[in-house]
Amino acid sequence: MSAKKTDRGADTRAWQRMLSGRRLDLLDPSPLDIEIADVAHGLARVARWNGQTIGAHIFSVAQHTLLVETVMRHENPRVDQRMRLAALLHDAPEYVIGDMISPFKAVLDGHYKAVEKRLLGAIHIRFGLPPVLPDEITLAIKAADRGAAYLEATTLAGFSESEAKRLFGKDPGLSDSVRRDYLTPWTAARAEKQFLERFGAVFA
Repeated sequence: MSAKKTDRGADTRAWQRMLSGRRLDLLDPSPLDIEIADVAHGLARVARWNGQTIGAHIFSVAQHTLLVETVMRHENPRVDQRMRLAALLHDAPEYVIGDMISPFKAVLDGHYKAVEKRLLGAIHIRFGLPPVLPDEITLAIKAADRGAAYLEATTLAGFSESEAKRLFGKDPGLSDSVRRDYLTPWTAARAEKQFLERFGAVFA
């Protein structure tokens, strides 16, 4: 068990213990310490929009990632499994570091992004993806992420359509039935279960 030294010389724990028993070092994450059960459990309990959403339950990051992957399949019907997996894992570091809203990220320096990037790289390696994705995959995921954010903003977070369009772009045009399902906040147990089921379908 290692301890990281701060500039004050005090011992500071830089790892988190997971329910699986793994200890994940935030500053030097090892792919061997990443378990999909830990990822699913954590993401199902992290709130999008700092919890400022309607409904009896939080809208979790796990449910968001499933929505992003659904938007990507809608916009790219022939998308391959590796891209679907990358979309499902695009926010996976948040099972450790939480979901920091974009306005707060904007006031921080680059340290947060560096930690997030190292974690995502380790997660990618653990599940057979390159640590840094090709640009075309990154751009496709970002487009799907913005489409999901538009839907969440207008359906759950109180944004007007004009404001959401300015901040996130256009409505991706999902069917009414898909919108009702994916934009009704689930229990943590359901979000965790469905995340694991979708992961099992795309990680072959």
